[in-house]
Amino acid sequence: MEQRELPKKYKKEFAHSYALGPFPTFELLNHRPQAARAVYYREDFREKEKLIGLCKEKGVPCLLWPRALERIAQKEVCYAAGEFTKYTGVLRPGAPHVALVEPADMGNLGTIMRTLLGFGIGDLAVIGGGADLWSPKAVRASMGAVFRLRVERFEDFPAYLRAHGEGRAVYPFMLDGGQVLTPESCPRVSLYTLVFGNEAAGLPPVFKTYGQSLFIPQSDAVDSLNLAVSVAVGAFLFTQKNPMGTGRT
Repeated sequence: MEQRELPKKYKKEFAHSYALGPFPTFELLNHRPQAARAVYYREDFREKEKLIGLCKEKGVPCLLWPRALERIAQKEVCYAAGEFTKYTGVLRPGAPHVALVEPADMGNLGTIMRTLLGFGIGDLAVIGGGADLWSPKAVRASMGAVFRLRVERFEDFPAYLRAHGEGRAVYPFMLDGGQVLTPESCPRVSLYTLVFGNEAAGLPPVFKTYGQSLFIPQSDAVDSLNLAVSVAVGAFLFTQKNPMGTGRT
């Protein structure tokens, strides 16, 4: 094995991160090979020959290094992992978007990315601070979907609108939304952005001025739906109602 420094446990300030697990690692190699810096695997990984061959094809170092896996995965058993350089995405102007305003939970963020990819929405705007997009936890929860999506960060929602708002219908999802969202009431629209707020606080009232606010009907037995569930409901209904505008990745 070539001489290299043992990788360090992830920190947000690093310029690189890790895709933990075989599936996210294969997604990294297949869809963002230019960002891959190295791949680590264990001797007992069943698909090591496939992994080694793909790394050779993509020109990525593939190292049998269980100690590196133990260091970056901590207490989790990990058979393979990819180390990659963080990169900046740019949203497509003619595709539907989902915008998350200060999402707090990295597991939710990863699940949302996987869900959007499943419904054919390939562009995600992250507004303000919040969860670390590149945390190994978020990457793992996305099952590598992050490597297929275009994800762009904006300081605030007006900055997003200045970049992508022209000709676009905006639909903020709010507990006191002005229109109940059902399969029948879901708008038919050629270009749209679905906006969701923080898990704890939701969206502030000002978002009602940005577009038609929507409300997902629910029983009074719960105060709100989980953020990832709300995004799934909204994305499913809009992509079903607007199948020609799903922005396939």
